[in-house]
Amino acid sequence: MNISVFSKGIILASIGSFWWGIIGTIYFHHFSYIGHIELVIHRCIWTSLVLILTTAYYNKWSIFTYTIKSKKKLFILFLTGILIFSNWSGWIYAVSTDKVIDASFGYFIMPIINVLFGFIFFKEIINKKRLLSISIVVVTILYLLIVDFKSVPLIGIFLSIVWSLYNLLRKKISVDTEIGLLIESFFILPFAIIIFYFIYKNGFNDFSISNLNLMGLLMLAGPMTVIPLFLYIKGFELSGLGPTGMIFFITPTCQFLLGFFYFNEAFSMTNFISFSFIWIAVIIYLKDIYEKK
Repeated sequence: MNISVFSKGIILASIGSFWWGIIGTIYFHHFSYIGHIELVIHRCIWTSLVLILTTAYYNKWSIFTYTIKSKKKLFILFLTGILIFSNWSGWIYAVSTDKVIDASFGYFIMPIINVLFGFIFFKEIINKKRLLSISIVVVTILYLLIVDFKSVPLIGIFLSIVWSLYNLLRKKISVDTEIGLLIESFFILPFAIIIFYFIYKNGFNDFSISNLNLMGLLMLAGPMTVIPLFLYIKGFELSGLGPTGMIFFITPTCQFLLGFFYFNEAFSMTNFISFSFIWIAVIIYLKDIYEKK
């Protein structure tokens, strides 16, 4: 492999992961005061608009037309659209309620949950290292349930399960990533518009012509979602699954550090013990990826 191409992929994937972990987290946390429901709605609406523009710019409408002709693909993309909406809602709820650390827990274990789901649903073979990683994650969650139920990062576990199910379903169809996301956004866009209409009708909206600066900033929810996705996907295409799989962990690491040092979220000894186990599971998982790349 051309080292310059490989390096470019690493750089792009790293920027995408840092963007998700730092810029995206700070952005959505900053605007959480408008309410997580309206913020999710803006993310849906403006992400759809950005994807329409990028599809037109890269002239991918033929791919879009070809994809929507398949009833199987449409049905699965409808399901994944619900899942991605659930993921966005859960994530914004987490940053709005000072649970960024809990959310990072979910993204730390998500690749490991992917492995578990791959075994359950696709009968994929699990080697000893990955089985050990899964076992540590399960034991850690059981430990929290027994020792201190209030410390269980429920939102993180929810995010990891939803995103893993999303990845599982997307594996079942061969669809261009951006076009798939566009179709998913089209499925949830009508609901987003209807919800925003009721928010506006009842006077609960912060998105208003009377505050043009806020309007412009909320429109950035679209680019904040699409840009890091494009960067990470391009990085994956240039450098492969193994390296980008390791780079992904930049995202939850940044989220954790922001939650602990910048947002000053509570972090008990029980949390420390549970995260220590999870980090051990991640290290074992990463070692396995490194040996296979």
